[in-house]
Amino acid sequence: MSSHPHQIAVLSFLSRADATPFPARRRSAGHLLDHDGAILVDPAADPARHAFGSDPNLNFETWGDYWRKVHGVRFLHAEGDDAILDRLLRYDQIHRVAAAPSGLTPPPYHPPLDADGRLHTSVIGQLPPYRRPAWDGAAYLVFAERDDVAAVLGSARVRRAIMPEDRVMFREIAPLLARQHVVLPGPDGRDAVTMIRTHTRRAGVDRHAVQDHWRGAHADLVLAQPDTRRLLRSYVQLHNIGPQAEGEPFFHAATAPFDVVSLLGFATMSDAEEFCISDGARTISDAEAQVMIPAGHDDFTGVTFHLRDRIAPASAARQPTVPVTD
Repeated sequence: MSSHPHQIAVLSFLSRADATPFPARRRSAGHLLDHDGAILVDPAADPARHAFGSDPNLNFETWGDYWRKVHGVRFLHAEGDDAILDRLLRYDQIHRVAAAPSGLTPPPYHPPLDADGRLHTSVIGQLPPYRRPAWDGAAYLVFAERDDVAAVLGSARVRRAIMPEDRVMFREIAPLLARQHVVLPGPDGRDAVTMIRTHTRRAGVDRHAVQDHWRGAHADLVLAQPDTRRLLRSYVQLHNIGPQAEGEPFFHAATAPFDVVSLLGFATMSDAEEFCISDGARTISDAEAQVMIPAGHDDFTGVTFHLRDRIAPASAARQPTVPVTD
């Protein structure tokens, strides 16, 4: 199967079904169910009533284990002569790692010190608060054409067997419908680590202008950095082409403001951390700040599980440089 430089992608940001109280985390309509299939009015009231991950001490582990080992297998299981799944070219799960770089706690990391600059004799009372990103992971689906998205995700099999499962195991699903631009093709498309970075334009900048700039001048800037060539295995831009109005398919208030999402692939978590503190990353961030609003709570890094790949080795989709104008 030949590679297409402008495939359609759906990147769904996901949070797990847990007992976090409102409004610390939202939920999608109809999600978070009890053992009888009823919607939990207050998810924090009684964690044992949750149909999924009722032990809060194991919830994160239970969810990651189930998502990869059960849900992923169910999603890809074709029933009978159902050939709709052939239209799904790629399916990756990106599981957020708490110890990995995030927008809220990026490298470099520093030890907590006392007023004299010395290590505390005890960590009790000195533990910094944990700053959790908005999402626990993301599902990354790639299709050849836009019509394939509805054919696969709206199929009878998905509506009957997958969507009910989603309501139990996911607290919130926030999809982003995007046109995919491969800037730096990975050597084999199987990067172990993926960093997800979201970008929202500043006021007064047109979405199409900023997307043109991102796949042109900004992509050139990223590729020009020696640290990119040394540490980055792949770089994909997802340009939001989804709806902007409530009620339309694939609209979600959390992802609608994103103009571009960057997927940065690395061979190891150490490479991801080193890239974050590199001169090249600082140059890239400085350039991004000229047209994008500083983000943080939506950005995270995770381990990538490649569940399906029917795409031949990708070739870069390069575009002419287009300046951004207000």
